[in-house]
Amino acid sequence: MSKKILACSLLWAASTSLSAQQSATINLNADQGKTIIPKEIYGQFAEHLGTCIYGGLWVGENSAIPNTNGYRTDVFNALKDLKVPVLRWPGGCFADEYHWMDGIGPKANRPKMVNNNWGGTIEDNSFGTHEFLNLCEMLGCEPYISGNVGSGSVEELAKWVEYMTSEGDSPMARLRRANGRDHAWKVKYLGVGNESWGCGGNMRPEFYSDLYRRYATYCRNYDDNRLFKIASGASDYDYTWTRVLMEQVGSQMNGLSLHYYTVSGWTGSKGAATQFNKDDYYWTIGKCREIEDVIKRHCAIMDSYDPQKQVALMLDEWGTWWDEEPGTIRGHLYQQNTLRDAFVASTTFDIFHKYTDRLKMANIAQIVNVLQSMILTNDKGGMVLTPTYYVFKMYNVHQDATYLPLSINCKEMPVRDNRTVPMLSATASKDQAGKIHISLSNIDADNEQTVTVALGDIKATKAVGEILTAKNLTDYNTFEQPDMVKPAAFTNAKIAKGVLTIKMPAKSIVTVELQ
Repeated sequence: MSKKILACSLLWAASTSLSAQQSATINLNADQGKTIIPKEIYGQFAEHLGTCIYGGLWVGENSAIPNTNGYRTDVFNALKDLKVPVLRWPGGCFADEYHWMDGIGPKANRPKMVNNNWGGTIEDNSFGTHEFLNLCEMLGCEPYISGNVGSGSVEELAKWVEYMTSEGDSPMARLRRANGRDHAWKVKYLGVGNESWGCGGNMRPEFYSDLYRRYATYCRNYDDNRLFKIASGASDYDYTWTRVLMEQVGSQMNGLSLHYYTVSGWTGSKGAATQFNKDDYYWTIGKCREIEDVIKRHCAIMDSYDPQKQVALMLDEWGTWWDEEPGTIRGHLYQQNTLRDAFVASTTFDIFHKYTDRLKMANIAQIVNVLQSMILTNDKGGMVLTPTYYVFKMYNVHQDATYLPLSINCKEMPVRDNRTVPMLSATASKDQAGKIHISLSNIDADNEQTVTVALGDIKATKAVGEILTAKNLTDYNTFEQPDMVKPAAFTNAKIAKGVLTIKMPAKSIVTVELQ
């Protein structure tokens, strides 16, 4: 252990033994806001994986579970409340084995398929293009179609674009009308393949670059629909992939994707979602915070080729990845969701907000029943909202708001793998009505923190908000106890003489509005 880390450890131990009350300060630069936090930063991801689609979003019109045109009513209403801005589908790895024509037409005539990527599940294709795009319309969100490059063809993807977006008297538009949809849908986001370095074809970046250029050429704009074409980008630390695509594709792509998971390892056990100690918790926060360095390094490469930032960075898969819950189906990636996961979400958003001059979208994996999901369901009609769901809801005040830069002075803790974790994370924004919102996370598992924010020229007399916390970091919601981790009104924020003082309990997440 280095002298610096040892000194930090001794300082931390001494400070926590003296008092359970920590202090931190925030310098809020309310007059320096320049960039907008795109609402798409709060995007979702729905893959044909486990029970994300079948049993999660979709049960069919004849199900005993209450539904609206086949969509689970309880799940739909929860997502509507969440203000989902964009939804990515059908994968993920599944996208590069999905042939869209199998999912259109009368449901009785749609062929079944084996989901080779995720558990060998047999799917009946009852949820296809119409079901997905109609859901997006009902939710009021942008659809993000992930196209099949790995096992598909240029013709297949080109015809899918025509089917979805052409208003003319074209062959695919006529087929769509024959299947019950007269007018074309609006489809903005089109992913040209997914993880082409891995499950999407195990390609080299040079090969994929040429393949992207070919596919993108034939995915045309029909009528007034304008596609935002997204190239399959790198996995976390693969900076070479980004460099090659910026070199060889450049402005022919509108966006370049990036994937980053907070995971302890890709082989062996990733650790249990609900059984962990404080050391595991702090390591997790350190790992999730490492996404900032990853974003900065990919952005620096993109800046060197594209200083005008014409190509957007799209972090279209992120979140925690733990071991599957015992007793669940292997390959379905069903995991519980504790207060620890909520901190990963809040801390990650605080980082995302800082880079939205380049970062224009993020999609957590995934929306229902898979990995760090918003919602858990069962086949008996039960539904649970997760701690991560509540973070998304508490943070949706930042959608399309102006990011307000801030600096934090707080205690830090050294954790394993040479990481250091600040005990406070925060972000702030001003919405279109002029309201300022501040979200804060007290990372400290044991100690309260008193946070002071000098408001300067901000004219506010009170702060109101919500708090998310629980008795234990390992607490989570179940079908039997759905409200174990749930937001409550927060009243420990006071404004006096131009200073906002917030008393945060240990392991708590707070969002306040200045009034």
